[in-house]
Amino acid sequence: MEARWRLNQREKILAGSVGGILGLFVLIYGIRVIIFKPLQEIDKRTAAVREKIAKIQTERRTYFSAEDRLKAITLHTYADSIEQAGAISGELLTKKILEAGLKEDEFARLPVGPRQIKGASEIGWNVQGTGSLTNIINLLFLLDRSPWLHRMENLTVLNGDAPGTARVRFRYLTLVIDPAPEVTRTNLLWEFNLESPERHLLSSIVSRDILRPYVKPVPPPPKPGDPPRPPFKPGVPPGLESFRVVSLSEWDGQTEAHIYDTTSQKTKRFRPGDSIAGGTMVMVDYRPLPHPGNSFRQSSSRLVLKIGEEYWAVERGATLAEKHKIELRDLPPELARQP
Repeated sequence: MEARWRLNQREKILAGSVGGILGLFVLIYGIRVIIFKPLQEIDKRTAAVREKIAKIQTERRTYFSAEDRLKAITLHTYADSIEQAGAISGELLTKKILEAGLKEDEFARLPVGPRQIKGASEIGWNVQGTGSLTNIINLLFLLDRSPWLHRMENLTVLNGDAPGTARVRFRYLTLVIDPAPEVTRTNLLWEFNLESPERHLLSSIVSRDILRPYVKPVPPPPKPGDPPRPPFKPGVPPGLESFRVVSLSEWDGQTEAHIYDTTSQKTKRFRPGDSIAGGTMVMVDYRPLPHPGNSFRQSSSRLVLKIGEEYWAVERGATLAEKHKIELRDLPPELARQP
């Protein structure tokens, strides 16, 4: 018996509706695959291109901004070549030495460099000389306020041999841009001169005699009825406590000791081999060591004397009466190696 399925009208409508819905889904999926997916890929590529363009534009603006800044810096350099920059900066130093009231023959200028750094070469001059303290301050002020690209370093100012004089040493450096952008240089104007108010602010260095060694104040007179003070410390030979070590420096590779006489209020310079306090100056010891009077303090330098066969040390700032014996184990390496 053959079975036959017959659909009524309602079932036919339902089957047709389901088939239509399935066909619609298939049609939508096909349209999405064929049309919309390529459009999405195009949108992604377009966004990536726009991002690259924006990045390039930012880099372009940064480049031109840096180029403008580099040109502005180059306008303040002496020249585009090391030889020209060295010659012009040396001539400028000579002019400013004379303008400051100093003598050219009392100043030495030795070239420094060139030293290669990223994008430039560093050149300059080692300058040292003597003159009145007022004129040396003039020179330092003029060079520090120079409109040219420069840097000053390793500045040292010490007392001179005569009252009111000083010795100065510093390094004056500049840059030569490499490669340098094309610019048209002009003669730069100096905004400051020796009559500027900024220069007069430094006059107190001279008027207050800042470089003068420290002088211990005179103790007040004893009150009526108090016993008189002994002129010297017990057990200390008279005279040695009047001499104080105020500076232990190095000049042109030669160590020096500056000792201030509180009686005559004068400073005398000593070098290795000179006689001091019944002994001979041997050297200046720059080793950082605990202070002999206080182990919690640090002593940065001391004067080394040889008295007889023994070595004695006087800390910077102490008097010759406060010298202390150096044991063999504490001798500087230069002396410990000697037989």
